[in-house]
Amino acid sequence: MNEPAADWRPTASLEVLRCRAQMLRIAREWFTRSGALEVETPTLSKAAVTDVHLASIEAQVCGAKRYLHTSPEFAMKRLLAAGYGDLWQIARVYRDDESGRMHNPEFTLIEWYRLGIDDHALMREVEALIGAMLADRRTLPAAEYLSYRDAFRRHAGLDPFEDPLPRLVEAITAAGIVPPSGLDAERDAWLDLVMATLVGPELGRGAPTFVFDYPASQAALARRRDRVAARFELYLDGIELANGFHELADAAEQRQRIDADLERRRARGLPTPPIDRHLLMALASGLPDCAGVALGFDRLVMCAVHARHIDEVIALPFARA
Repeated sequence: MNEPAADWRPTASLEVLRCRAQMLRIAREWFTRSGALEVETPTLSKAAVTDVHLASIEAQVCGAKRYLHTSPEFAMKRLLAAGYGDLWQIARVYRDDESGRMHNPEFTLIEWYRLGIDDHALMREVEALIGAMLADRRTLPAAEYLSYRDAFRRHAGLDPFEDPLPRLVEAITAAGIVPPSGLDAERDAWLDLVMATLVGPELGRGAPTFVFDYPASQAALARRRDRVAARFELYLDGIELANGFHELADAAEQRQRIDADLERRRARGLPTPPIDRHLLMALASGLPDCAGVALGFDRLVMCAVHARHIDEVIALPFARA
């Protein structure tokens, strides 16, 4: 069957692609001035992500199973552990089961790591970078810095640390939101739903908003401080743009978190992929004190040109690839 003739055409205009190119040039110049080393790491790996919220894409290469990376994080941490210092990368990354207004299965991340700083210092750096990248399109006021708890209180009327699970469910139901199946009694899953539907869309309206001090149970690859994780996210125009950590350096704790991820995957009937043993060996050898962040470049371009759909800022999105 012949496809419609228009399907070969790009979905992003020439003006938008020129904007993308200019923003990438600004980023490269910014990082060059910073003294960080630009690196390239493999997109194919023997290991896959274990985070229950992400799905890796399998590939058969030279008769062997490999996985397209969802982020260059693990490979870059191996370079950090080897003593290569501050690093940055513009990477094409891949995530299965992610397609929609804000998602394309193949997209661009700008990821970087700074030695000797924490998540709060890195937030200031992220603010400076996005201000530079957007300067020709819009002037950003000073960013707002808001704790996860205060963000929930302000935009959902909830205390994410103290309110019982039925209160979270009640807030979702009262908003007319139909929760996806399988949430059951998993508290963090309901918190994620509240963030995605009630809180996140209200953030970054007028000024960039950094949300920090996530619950310790949502630490992912970040260090924990008492009840909170040394983690932040950046929002602009109600869009999540970046996710950063004061990086966990303890190999034993990282292995415990990976095992917990795998157990949650089994409970949900999800695949349990091979883990990245190279990462664990790198951490065991000694990861320097550092903070790192991944910035969704395509979404930042959306903010630059006021796009409503990610296809507007990608030349040839998944449906036309």
